Amino acid sequence: MSMKVAKRLYLYVLKRFLPLFAMTFFIVLFIVLMQFLWLYINDLVGKGLSVAVLAELFFYAAVTMVPMALPLSILLASLMTFGNLGEKSELTAIKASGVSLLKVMSPLIIFISIVAVGAFFFQNDVLPRAQVKMWTLLFSARQKSPELEIPEGSFYDQIPGYSIYVKHKDRDTGMLYDAMIYDVKGGGSNATILLADSARLAFTPDMKYLYLHLFQGEQFENLRQQTGSDRNVPFRRESFLDKEIMIPFDANFNRIDEGGMSSQYIGKNIRQLHVAIDSIRHRIDSIGLENEPDFRSSSFPRLMPPRRDAFGGYAPPADGRMTAAVPVKRAASESNNVSAQENMLPLSLDSLLGALSPGARDNVFASAANALKTRTVELEFRSIQLHDEKKRMRRHEIELLKKYTLSVACIIFLFIGAPLGAIIRKGGLGAPLVISVILFLVYYVIDNTGFKMAREGYWHVWIGIWLSTFVLLPLGIFVTYKAMNDSAVFNADLYKEWLRRRLGLPEKRLVVMKEVIINEVDPVLGAEMAGELHGEARGWTRLYPVRESYRQYWRRGYPPESIDRIGIMADSVAAYLGDSRDVRVIDRVNRFPVVKSLWILHPVSGQKLRNALKWFVPAGGLLYILSLPYARRVHNDMAKVAELSADLESLLRSDQADGGIG
Repeated sequence: MSMKVAKRLYLYVLKRFLPLFAMTFFIVLFIVLMQFLWLYINDLVGKGLSVAVLAELFFYAAVTMVPMALPLSILLASLMTFGNLGEKSELTAIKASGVSLLKVMSPLIIFISIVAVGAFFFQNDVLPRAQVKMWTLLFSARQKSPELEIPEGSFYDQIPGYSIYVKHKDRDTGMLYDAMIYDVKGGGSNATILLADSARLAFTPDMKYLYLHLFQGEQFENLRQQTGSDRNVPFRRESFLDKEIMIPFDANFNRIDEGGMSSQYIGKNIRQLHVAIDSIRHRIDSIGLENEPDFRSSSFPRLMPPRRDAFGGYAPPADGRMTAAVPVKRAASESNNVSAQENMLPLSLDSLLGALSPGARDNVFASAANALKTRTVELEFRSIQLHDEKKRMRRHEIELLKKYTLSVACIIFLFIGAPLGAIIRKGGLGAPLVISVILFLVYYVIDNTGFKMAREGYWHVWIGIWLSTFVLLPLGIFVTYKAMNDSAVFNADLYKEWLRRRLGLPEKRLVVMKEVIINEVDPVLGAEMAGELHGEARGWTRLYPVRESYRQYWRRGYPPESIDRIGIMADSVAAYLGDSRDVRVIDRVNRFPVVKSLWILHPVSGQKLRNALKWFVPAGGLLYILSLPYARRVHNDMAKVAELSADLESLLRSDQADGGIG
């Protein structure tokens, strides 16, 4: 292929791919963005957020959804592109000119490789910043006070420390009628109650306070705090014609600081993640070094060091009981001086505890229990501290590996989508969309499972994050190999035939009477073939019974060679006599069963293995029972072949005697 032709072919493939890629990318991005909105709609609705804030949030959310939308769009676009080429026979014409599938895919391979490189830098530089801004906006929206919308006929408790009831309100003027206001900042039993015939609500200019103007009402409040034991608490009652109240209620949208979110793993690039992982690993090692001496030593000091035996080693007490060390002064005389040497004599701990009074013994046990409880709490705290640090390190390692998985996934999905499109040869959005969604769901489930297993520490981080790649890479290699060799991977008839053979399902013969016959049937030859087939089939039915005994089944079974030989002879007779002009011959040929050997009639060929299975009754007996219906069917087919072949032989010989043509 000349350079000019190759260039035009590459440009043609790119022109077919790029519009589909752009379309599918934005469609998939919109779908995943709607999923994001569905998940966090409760945090956004009713907060009075401005359009600018919502647009900014959705923009950063869309940027963070690119890693999910990009692989699916590549898969769908490549599958649709090559499906369209195959459906219009353009791919067949290209292959007929000597251009291989990989050659056709080469412009897309180069383009997707560039996209993969860009995806890596996107994951490393753009995505952390977008995630920081998105989560900052989302947390800020969560903390914003809800939009003030007091309903009629029910209590409104979205103002911190207050509960307001309004019987009726005028939506045109904003007036509230028959209002009850409960100030519950001091607790429900010490609430201040305000009743008003009408009221008006408004915000101060800085939107930090709620201005409440009450008209003609009463106020009730306790003169002192009421406790649970108080029965009568003095209160104050105040009547007013006009009263104003300022309630703290910040209605502004206040952004939280991005610094806290930037220090999290989602806001770091590769270099920062490496630094953070090293720091966390150092802290984990420090915690281990700090706790190791304490863990190695006993939680409670030994009551007595082990005594030495006659050979200088250490030996436990003879009775195996715990002992206590009691100092005893012994006089040791030497030639020039006499000194007192302190030795340790073992005493039984049981005897020491028995010598104590019951009260003192209880105090010893209580003290030991308190010490054990304190020690347990201390060890649990250290364990939680170490567990948290390890979890933080795993999250950083996961985020580090995810910088690379997107780029690899883009390339893998190209080598899955393009060959699949070349195999199925279906364009449009029908079959490609269904196949793409199924494959992406498999990818998403595997990837999410690996992520959770790695996050919780059940698997190594690299195994969990690369699990989806390990699963889909062989699939990409397989479909690419099949597409390059024009294998019929999605030919339903092949799978039906394979399933029929494995399950031993019967097959029906179909011979249609021909209008134009080229090869005339010789009745003599046809009769000879039918007679030979009759002899073979009849001999087989006499040699092999309908139901062999268990011993016969494992000694000889139903040899597949004899069954296949008769089946081939029957096919030959049917093929030769299928050119007959006699409708009676065609009718009998169509009634010929298709005879083929089944593995269960002769499971194994080696005699030693057959003997082993024969004596291993659980497996041998199960196979024998399963073979009985198949043996009966094969025997019936052989009997039917013998009957029909004899009928054919008689019919053909009668035609020969009459001088007719078979």
